[in-house]
Amino acid sequence: MSHIIPACGSPQSLSVWQVTLFTATTGLSVANVYYAQPLLDTLGITYGLRSASLGAIIFATQLGCLLALLFVVPLGDRLNRRWLMRGQLLALIASLLLVAVSSSATMLLLAMLLTGLTGTAMTQGMIAFAAAAAPEHSRGQTVGAVSAGVVIGLLLARVFAGVVSDIAGWRSVYFASALMMALLTAVLWRRLPVLPQQKTDGGRAPLAALWHLLHHHKQLQIRGVLALLMFASFAIFWSALVLLLTPPPWNFSHAQTGALGLVGAASALIASRAGRRVDRGLARSNTRFSLLILLLSWLPLWLGESSLLLLIIGIFLLDAGGQALHVTSQSLLLSGRNGAGSQLIAAYMLFYSAGSGIGALISTQAFAYGGWSAVCLAGAAISLLALIFGLSTQSYEVKNG
Repeated sequence: MSHIIPACGSPQSLSVWQVTLFTATTGLSVANVYYAQPLLDTLGITYGLRSASLGAIIFATQLGCLLALLFVVPLGDRLNRRWLMRGQLLALIASLLLVAVSSSATMLLLAMLLTGLTGTAMTQGMIAFAAAAAPEHSRGQTVGAVSAGVVIGLLLARVFAGVVSDIAGWRSVYFASALMMALLTAVLWRRLPVLPQQKTDGGRAPLAALWHLLHHHKQLQIRGVLALLMFASFAIFWSALVLLLTPPPWNFSHAQTGALGLVGAASALIASRAGRRVDRGLARSNTRFSLLILLLSWLPLWLGESSLLLLIIGIFLLDAGGQALHVTSQSLLLSGRNGAGSQLIAAYMLFYSAGSGIGALISTQAFAYGGWSAVCLAGAAISLLALIFGLSTQSYEVKNG
């Protein structure tokens, strides 16, 4: 029988099994959005796309993410969460199969858009679900733990895509993922907690509620801009990495390129600890440290063009700084919020989606016209802008300062 959260009073603490289920679901769901990154060169060959145009594949995925955040994720505050998650899982499976059988670039871009939509809806919906199910005193820790699943999913997505692609071709990546999501559906169908449904924002329509949050929620505005800049920085690096490593002199396989994502595995632990520090009122120090690390990461990444060790150091710093900032922002925004969690997550992640899409376009263009140095210069410039903005707006933070 499904665990039921009482309709009145504070939510009961989630069991280890439930937190693990939320974490696994977010990890497997978000991975689908990022399988294409280490495969961009192969996808370009398959569909006859030039290097400068490969960013369109990631941009289409992020456009799907944007649509999910506008129209699907906010529904979690209005509809039965369990049935919404079930429907999204089935739609995600169908989207993955469409990617796997795509016969043209246009069909691929449409399938990537749908994968971004359904994968994001599942990922962010589960984070909001976990936050709603957790008691207030441990909400930051719960969000940090579930968000660690996102970190792990991002890292393993690149490894999984690279290994499976080298063995059986890129289409097998999406067939295999569709199978994994089908197995996950079988587990989740009866195991998701039952929560009382709440209507928020006076019954406003989802888009009106999102606009209200974006217009009036000062902390959301600040954290959203930081998310846009941070995820743009991420996308600049990861979208260009395969273009650096697959040609000579590196000659990396897709599996080797994807394996570099494991360097950031420790950032999953850092992300979880960041959530605990927010519970203790240390969000400001988290933010300052994260932004500084994010900026410093670009020096070893730039020097890593000819040094694997420096590239590894840079990847670790980039992932650690970025994920700690991300979890800090999400934990801050969800602190004290028993209702409107889905809408807050959706509004915040709109900035993430925009940043990721813009970063991917900048990345492939920069690499095509200026090589790896231009990529790192663009990433460092955006990270510096994030640091300046973060430091200049900390006095306006309204919670956990």
